[in-house]
Amino acid sequence: MSNYIISGIQQVGIGVANVHAGFKWYNQNFGMDIPIFEEAAMAELMLPYTDGKPHARHAILAINMKGGGGFEIWQYTSRVPQPPAFQPQLGDLGLYCAKIKTENINASFQFLKSKQVKMLGEISTPPTGKKHFFVEDPFGNLFEVIEDNVWFGKGLKETGGPVGMIIGVTNLERSIKFYADILGYDQILYKGEENAYSDLAALPNGNVSAKRAILTHSKERVGSFSKLLGKSYIELIEAKNYTPRKIFENRLWGDLGFIHLCFDIKNMAALKAKCEAAGHPFTVDGGSSFEMGEAAGHFTYIEDPDGALIEFVETKKIPIMKKFGWYLDLRKRAPEKALPTWMLKALALNRKKV
Repeated sequence: MSNYIISGIQQVGIGVANVHAGFKWYNQNFGMDIPIFEEAAMAELMLPYTDGKPHARHAILAINMKGGGGFEIWQYTSRVPQPPAFQPQLGDLGLYCAKIKTENINASFQFLKSKQVKMLGEISTPPTGKKHFFVEDPFGNLFEVIEDNVWFGKGLKETGGPVGMIIGVTNLERSIKFYADILGYDQILYKGEENAYSDLAALPNGNVSAKRAILTHSKERVGSFSKLLGKSYIELIEAKNYTPRKIFENRLWGDLGFIHLCFDIKNMAALKAKCEAAGHPFTVDGGSSFEMGEAAGHFTYIEDPDGALIEFVETKKIPIMKKFGWYLDLRKRAPEKALPTWMLKALALNRKKV
Protein backbone atom coordinates (compact mmCIF):
# COMPACT_ATOMS: atom_id res chain seq x y z
CA MET A 1 0.00 0.00 0.00
CA SER A 2 1.69 3.19 -1.20
CA ASN A 3 -0.86 5.65 0.15
CA TYR A 4 -2.72 6.12 3.40
CA ILE A 5 -6.40 5.47 4.04
CA ILE A 6 -8.69 7.56 6.23
CA SER A 7 -11.75 5.59 7.33
CA GLY A 8 -13.44 8.52 9.06
CA ILE A 9 -13.62 10.37 12.36
CA GLN A 10 -12.81 7.70 14.92
CA GLN A 11 -13.56 9.82 17.97
CA VAL A 12 -13.66 13.25 19.56
CA GLY A 13 -11.53 13.61 22.68
CA ILE A 14 -13.37 15.34 25.53
CA GLY A 15 -11.59 16.43 28.69
CA VAL A 16 -13.88 16.21 31.73
CA ALA A 17 -13.58 16.59 35.49
CA ASN A 18 -15.13 13.17 36.19
CA VAL A 19 -14.84 10.42 33.58
CA HIS A 20 -17.68 8.31 34.96
CA ALA A 21 -20.06 11.26 35.21
CA GLY A 22 -19.13 12.10 31.62
CA PHE A 23 -19.78 8.58 30.36
CA LYS A 24 -23.12 8.46 32.20
CA TRP A 25 -24.29 11.77 30.70
CA TYR A 26 -23.26 10.96 27.13
CA ASN A 27 -24.75 7.48 27.49
CA GLN A 28 -28.13 8.69 28.77
CA ASN A 29 -28.50 11.74 26.52
CA PHE A 30 -26.63 10.92 23.28
CA GLY A 31 -26.76 7.12 23.32
CA MET A 32 -22.97 6.71 23.55
CA ASP A 33 -23.49 3.46 25.41
CA ILE A 34 -20.94 0.96 24.09
CA PRO A 35 -17.56 1.23 25.84
CA ILE A 36 -14.71 0.01 23.61
CA PHE A 37 -12.10 0.41 26.31
CA GLU A 38 -11.68 1.83 29.80
CA GLU A 39 -8.28 2.36 31.30
CA ALA A 40 -6.55 4.20 34.13
CA ALA A 41 -2.85 4.71 33.38
CA MET A 42 -0.09 7.26 32.87
CA ALA A 43 -0.16 9.52 29.81
CA GLU A 44 3.56 9.54 29.11
CA LEU A 45 3.72 10.31 25.39
CA MET A 46 1.96 13.69 25.12
CA LEU A 47 4.80 15.62 26.73
CA PRO A 48 4.82 18.47 24.16
CA TYR A 49 1.30 19.33 25.36
CA THR A 50 1.54 18.44 29.07
CA ASP A 51 4.38 20.79 30.13
CA GLY A 52 6.92 18.03 29.56
CA LYS A 53 5.55 15.91 32.40
CA PRO A 54 3.66 12.58 32.34
CA HIS A 55 0.29 12.60 34.06
CA ALA A 56 -2.10 10.00 35.38
CA ARG A 57 -5.43 9.79 33.59
CA HIS A 58 -8.58 7.72 33.26
CA ALA A 59 -10.23 7.34 29.86
CA ILE A 60 -13.29 5.64 28.37
CA LEU A 61 -13.90 5.33 24.63
CA ALA A 62 -17.62 4.96 23.92
CA ILE A 63 -19.49 4.59 20.64
CA ASN A 64 -23.10 4.60 19.39
CA MET A 65 -24.22 1.66 17.28
CA LYS A 66 -26.28 3.96 15.06
CA GLY A 67 -23.02 5.16 13.53
CA GLY A 68 -20.59 8.04 13.59
CA GLY A 69 -17.44 8.22 15.64
CA GLY A 70 -16.96 7.80 19.38
CA PHE A 71 -16.21 9.96 22.39
CA GLU A 72 -12.90 9.48 24.16
CA ILE A 73 -13.91 10.72 27.59
CA TRP A 74 -10.69 11.71 29.33
CA GLN A 75 -9.93 12.80 32.90
CA TYR A 76 -6.70 13.84 34.59
CA THR A 77 -6.27 12.07 37.93
CA SER A 78 -2.86 13.48 38.86
CA ARG A 79 -3.97 17.12 38.61
CA VAL A 80 -7.17 19.13 38.57
CA PRO A 81 -8.21 19.64 34.93
CA GLN A 82 -8.50 23.32 34.13
CA PRO A 83 -11.35 25.14 32.36
CA PRO A 84 -10.62 27.94 29.90
CA ALA A 85 -9.99 31.29 31.57
CA PHE A 86 -12.77 32.77 29.42
CA GLN A 87 -15.97 31.53 27.82
CA PRO A 88 -15.03 30.37 24.31
CA GLN A 89 -16.81 32.37 21.62
CA LEU A 90 -17.75 31.54 18.06
CA GLY A 91 -14.59 32.32 16.09
CA ASP A 92 -12.15 31.46 18.87
CA LEU A 93 -9.35 29.24 17.64
CA GLY A 94 -9.51 25.48 17.88
CA LEU A 95 -12.13 22.77 18.31
CA TYR A 96 -15.23 24.74 19.25
CA CYS A 97 -18.38 22.64 18.77
CA ALA A 98 -18.79 18.93 17.95
CA LYS A 99 -21.35 17.80 15.38
CA ILE A 100 -23.50 14.77 16.20
CA LYS A 101 -26.18 13.41 13.91
CA THR A 102 -29.85 12.66 14.43
CA GLU A 103 -32.43 10.84 12.34
CA ASN A 104 -35.30 12.87 13.84
CA ILE A 105 -34.44 16.48 14.61
CA ASN A 106 -37.75 17.27 16.32
CA ALA A 107 -37.72 14.13 18.48
CA SER A 108 -34.12 14.79 19.53
CA PHE A 109 -34.92 18.40 20.41
CA GLN A 110 -37.91 17.43 22.53
CA PHE A 111 -36.10 14.51 24.18
CA LEU A 112 -33.08 16.61 25.22
CA LYS A 113 -35.34 19.42 26.36
CA SER A 114 -37.32 16.95 28.49
CA LYS A 115 -34.06 15.80 30.06
CA GLN A 116 -33.39 19.42 31.07
CA VAL A 117 -30.33 19.65 28.86
CA LYS A 118 -29.25 23.25 28.29
CA MET A 119 -30.73 24.17 24.90
CA LEU A 120 -29.23 27.04 22.92
CA GLY A 121 -32.05 28.52 20.86
CA GLU A 122 -34.44 26.60 18.63
CA ILE A 123 -34.17 24.39 15.55
CA SER A 124 -32.84 26.34 12.56
CA THR A 125 -31.55 25.65 9.06
CA PRO A 126 -27.90 26.17 8.06
CA PRO A 127 -26.81 26.85 4.47
CA THR A 128 -26.52 23.12 3.73
CA GLY A 129 -30.27 22.71 4.26
CA LYS A 130 -30.01 20.11 7.03
CA LYS A 131 -31.80 21.36 10.15
CA HIS A 132 -29.85 21.66 13.37
CA PHE A 133 -29.88 22.94 16.93
CA PHE A 134 -27.28 23.47 19.64
CA VAL A 135 -26.96 22.19 23.20
CA GLU A 136 -24.42 22.57 25.98
CA ASP A 137 -23.48 19.63 28.18
CA PRO A 138 -23.02 19.99 31.98
CA PHE A 139 -19.27 20.32 31.43
CA GLY A 140 -19.52 23.42 29.20
CA ASN A 141 -19.03 21.68 25.82
CA LEU A 142 -21.12 22.67 22.81
CA PHE A 143 -22.76 20.20 20.43
CA GLU A 144 -24.53 20.77 17.14
CA VAL A 145 -27.26 18.17 16.64
CA ILE A 146 -27.82 17.96 12.89
CA GLU A 147 -30.09 15.97 10.57
CA ASP A 148 -28.61 13.01 8.73
CA ASN A 149 -29.93 10.06 6.76
CA VAL A 150 -26.93 7.71 6.90
CA TRP A 151 -27.19 5.10 9.66
CA PHE A 152 -25.36 1.93 10.56
CA GLY A 153 -27.29 0.00 13.21
CA LYS A 154 -29.76 0.36 16.05
CA GLY A 155 -29.26 2.57 19.07
CA LEU A 156 -31.35 3.59 22.05
CA LYS A 157 -31.58 7.30 21.12
CA GLU A 158 -32.35 9.22 17.91
CA THR A 159 -28.84 10.63 17.92
CA GLY A 160 -25.75 8.90 16.58
CA GLY A 161 -22.10 9.62 17.20
CA PRO A 162 -19.96 12.59 16.19
CA VAL A 163 -19.72 13.40 12.48
CA GLY A 164 -17.63 16.55 12.50
CA MET A 165 -16.50 19.71 14.22
CA ILE A 166 -16.88 23.48 14.05
CA ILE A 167 -13.36 24.90 14.18
CA GLY A 168 -12.19 28.48 14.64
CA VAL A 169 -9.42 29.56 12.26
CA THR A 170 -7.47 32.70 11.37
CA ASN A 171 -7.29 32.20 7.61
CA LEU A 172 -10.17 30.41 5.91
CA GLU A 173 -8.40 29.65 2.64
CA ARG A 174 -5.33 28.24 4.35
CA SER A 175 -7.45 25.99 6.55
CA ILE A 176 -9.60 24.81 3.62
CA LYS A 177 -6.40 23.70 1.90
CA PHE A 178 -5.14 21.90 5.02
CA TYR A 179 -8.33 19.92 5.61
CA ALA A 180 -8.63 19.08 1.91
CA ASP A 181 -5.02 18.09 1.23
CA ILE A 182 -4.31 15.98 4.31
CA LEU A 183 -7.74 14.83 5.51
CA GLY A 184 -9.62 14.58 2.23
CA TYR A 185 -12.28 17.24 2.88
CA ASP A 186 -12.14 18.38 -0.72
CA GLN A 187 -15.82 19.16 -1.33
CA ILE A 188 -17.08 22.61 -0.32
CA LEU A 189 -20.77 22.36 0.55
CA TYR A 190 -20.96 26.04 1.44
CA LYS A 191 -18.62 29.02 1.46
CA GLY A 192 -19.69 32.44 2.68
CA GLU A 193 -17.83 35.71 2.81
CA GLU A 194 -17.88 38.11 5.73
CA ASN A 195 -21.36 37.94 7.22
CA ALA A 196 -23.41 37.16 10.32
CA TYR A 197 -25.35 33.89 10.18
CA SER A 198 -28.77 33.60 11.76
CA ASP A 199 -28.48 29.82 12.25
CA LEU A 200 -25.44 30.36 14.50
CA ALA A 201 -26.93 33.23 16.50
CA ALA A 202 -27.75 31.06 19.55
CA LEU A 203 -24.06 30.33 20.15
CA PRO A 204 -21.90 32.57 22.36
CA ASN A 205 -20.84 35.47 20.11
CA GLY A 206 -23.07 33.86 17.48
CA ASN A 207 -23.71 37.16 15.72
CA VAL A 208 -20.03 37.62 14.89
CA SER A 209 -19.28 38.66 11.33
CA ALA A 210 -17.29 35.80 9.85
CA LYS A 211 -16.14 33.92 6.81
CA ARG A 212 -17.56 30.41 6.88
CA ALA A 213 -16.99 27.16 5.02
CA ILE A 214 -18.63 23.75 5.40
CA LEU A 215 -16.59 20.88 3.95
CA THR A 216 -17.05 17.18 3.34
CA HIS A 217 -15.20 14.47 1.41
CA SER A 218 -16.15 13.76 -2.19
CA LYS A 219 -14.83 10.19 -2.01
CA GLU A 220 -16.57 7.58 0.08
CA ARG A 221 -14.38 6.51 2.98
CA VAL A 222 -12.95 2.99 2.95
CA GLY A 223 -11.19 0.85 5.52
CA SER A 224 -12.08 -1.37 8.46
CA PHE A 225 -14.50 0.94 10.27
CA SER A 226 -15.75 3.02 7.34
CA LYS A 227 -19.30 1.59 7.47
CA LEU A 228 -19.66 2.52 11.12
CA LEU A 229 -17.94 5.92 11.00
CA GLY A 230 -19.71 7.14 7.86
CA LYS A 231 -19.62 10.58 6.24
CA SER A 232 -18.28 13.56 8.16
CA TYR A 233 -18.01 17.33 7.96
CA ILE A 234 -15.63 20.12 8.91
CA GLU A 235 -17.00 23.64 9.43
CA LEU A 236 -14.52 26.51 9.53
CA ILE A 237 -15.20 29.93 11.05
CA GLU A 238 -12.91 32.94 10.52
CA ALA A 239 -14.11 35.84 12.67
CA LYS A 240 -13.73 39.26 11.06
CA ASN A 241 -14.96 41.83 13.61
CA TYR A 242 -13.66 39.99 16.65
CA THR A 243 -10.13 39.19 17.81
CA PRO A 244 -10.13 35.44 18.51
CA ARG A 245 -8.29 33.71 21.33
CA LYS A 246 -6.97 30.16 21.42
CA ILE A 247 -9.48 28.01 23.30
CA PHE A 248 -6.62 26.05 24.90
CA GLU A 249 -4.30 28.98 25.56
CA ASN A 250 -2.25 28.51 28.75
CA ARG A 251 -3.78 25.07 29.34
CA LEU A 252 -2.71 21.46 28.85
CA TRP A 253 -4.01 18.87 26.43
CA GLY A 254 -6.48 16.86 28.52
CA ASP A 255 -7.89 19.87 30.31
CA LEU A 256 -11.61 20.57 30.04
CA GLY A 257 -13.05 20.76 26.53
CA PHE A 258 -12.46 19.18 23.14
CA ILE A 259 -8.85 17.99 23.30
CA HIS A 260 -8.49 16.45 19.82
CA LEU A 261 -10.26 15.32 16.68
CA CYS A 262 -9.17 11.76 15.87
CA PHE A 263 -9.17 9.95 12.51
CA ASP A 264 -8.96 6.21 11.94
CA ILE A 265 -6.22 5.55 9.37
CA LYS A 266 -4.15 2.88 7.64
CA ASN A 267 -0.47 3.22 6.60
CA MET A 268 1.04 5.59 9.14
CA ALA A 269 4.34 5.76 7.22
CA ALA A 270 2.67 7.17 4.11
CA LEU A 271 0.65 9.61 6.20
CA LYS A 272 3.81 10.78 7.95
CA ALA A 273 5.46 11.52 4.62
CA LYS A 274 2.39 13.45 3.43
CA CYS A 275 2.18 15.52 6.61
CA GLU A 276 5.86 16.39 6.49
CA ALA A 277 5.64 17.42 2.84
CA ALA A 278 2.64 19.63 3.67
CA GLY A 279 4.53 21.37 6.49
CA HIS A 280 2.60 19.69 9.33
CA PRO A 281 4.95 17.03 10.75
CA PHE A 282 3.96 14.72 13.57
CA THR A 283 4.36 16.49 16.91
CA VAL A 284 3.72 13.28 18.88
CA ASP A 285 4.37 9.71 17.76
CA GLY A 286 3.21 7.02 20.16
CA GLY A 287 4.97 4.18 18.37
CA SER A 288 3.51 1.13 16.68
CA SER A 289 2.83 -1.00 19.77
CA PHE A 290 0.84 1.34 22.00
CA GLU A 291 -1.88 -0.32 24.11
CA MET A 292 -4.86 1.40 25.71
CA GLY A 293 -7.00 -0.89 27.80
CA GLU A 294 -8.29 -3.72 25.63
CA ALA A 295 -7.34 -1.93 22.39
CA ALA A 296 -3.97 -1.47 20.71
CA GLY A 297 -2.58 0.58 17.86
CA HIS A 298 -0.28 3.36 16.67
CA PHE A 299 -1.24 6.97 17.38
CA THR A 300 0.25 10.26 16.21
CA TYR A 301 -0.67 13.96 16.32
CA ILE A 302 -0.34 16.96 14.06
CA GLU A 303 -1.56 20.54 14.44
CA ASP A 304 -3.84 22.34 12.03
CA PRO A 305 -2.64 25.81 10.87
CA ASP A 306 -3.94 27.37 14.11
CA GLY A 307 -2.78 24.68 16.51
CA ALA A 308 -5.91 22.52 16.85
CA LEU A 309 -4.81 18.96 17.59
CA ILE A 310 -5.57 16.28 15.01
CA GLU A 311 -4.95 12.70 16.13
CA PHE A 312 -4.43 9.70 13.86
CA VAL A 313 -4.89 6.14 15.08
CA GLU A 314 -3.93 3.03 13.13
CA THR A 315 -5.86 0.39 15.05
CA LYS A 316 -4.17 -2.98 15.51
CA LYS A 317 -6.54 -4.75 17.89
CA ILE A 318 -10.02 -4.15 19.28
CA PRO A 319 -12.33 -6.16 21.55
CA ILE A 320 -15.47 -7.37 19.78
CA MET A 321 -17.01 -9.44 22.60
CA LYS A 322 -15.04 -8.86 25.79
CA LYS A 323 -16.92 -11.37 27.92
CA PHE A 324 -15.97 -14.19 25.53
CA GLY A 325 -12.42 -12.98 24.94
CA TRP A 326 -13.02 -12.21 21.24
CA TYR A 327 -10.43 -9.69 20.05
CA LEU A 328 -9.92 -8.79 16.41
CA ASP A 329 -6.38 -8.42 15.01
CA LEU A 330 -6.74 -5.92 12.17
CA ARG A 331 -3.19 -6.47 10.92
CA LYS A 332 -4.36 -9.67 9.26
CA ARG A 333 -7.01 -7.93 7.13
CA ALA A 334 -6.83 -6.02 3.83
CA PRO A 335 -6.54 -2.35 4.89
CA GLU A 336 -9.05 -0.97 2.38
CA LYS A 337 -11.70 -3.59 3.14
CA ALA A 338 -14.57 -2.71 5.50
CA LEU A 339 -15.24 -5.11 8.34
CA PRO A 340 -18.41 -7.19 7.90
CA THR A 341 -21.52 -5.46 9.21
CA TRP A 342 -22.40 -8.41 11.45
CA MET A 343 -19.00 -8.23 13.12
CA LEU A 344 -19.27 -4.53 13.89
CA LYS A 345 -22.83 -4.96 15.13
CA ALA A 346 -21.54 -7.57 17.58
CA LEU A 347 -20.01 -4.63 19.48
CA ALA A 348 -23.56 -3.92 20.68
CA LEU A 349 -23.20 -6.93 23.01
CA ASN A 350 -20.91 -4.72 25.08
CA ARG A 351 -23.65 -2.08 25.57
CA LYS A 352 -23.74 -0.66 29.08
CA LYS A 353 -26.87 0.92 30.54
CA VAL A 354 -26.36 3.44 33.33
